[in-house]
Amino acid sequence: QVQFVESGGGLVQPGGSLRLSCAASGSIFSRYAMGWFRQAPGKQRDMVATITSGGSTNYADSVKGRFTISRDNAKKTVYLEMNSLKPEDTAVYYCHALGSGVYWGQGTQVTVSS
Repeated sequence: QVQFVESGGGLVQPGGSLRLSCAASGSIFSRYAMGWFRQAPGKQRDMVATITSGGSTNYADSVKGRFTISRDNAKKTVYLEMNSLKPEDTAVYYCHALGSGVYWGQGTQVTVSS
């Protein structure tokens, strides 16, 4: 069983930055592929960025060049650095792990508004 503690969401103006963190429990974090997904009101949950156990990354086209996913296996934490934020980035952001099972965090709200 993997559990997460997400943090870093909030309200930011367009063009601003935020960093999301997702701290995981479990002794085999380093073997899990990790990711961030987001869900805006009335829309489906979409992939934002993923990172494999080996550090390979993948991004949604809408965030390429603005967001960076990274992981610290010693701290069992995955990060999402978000720059040049736009109003359309407003959503609940969820941490995700794929290993022996599929695991989701509780979500953290990101609101981009002036």
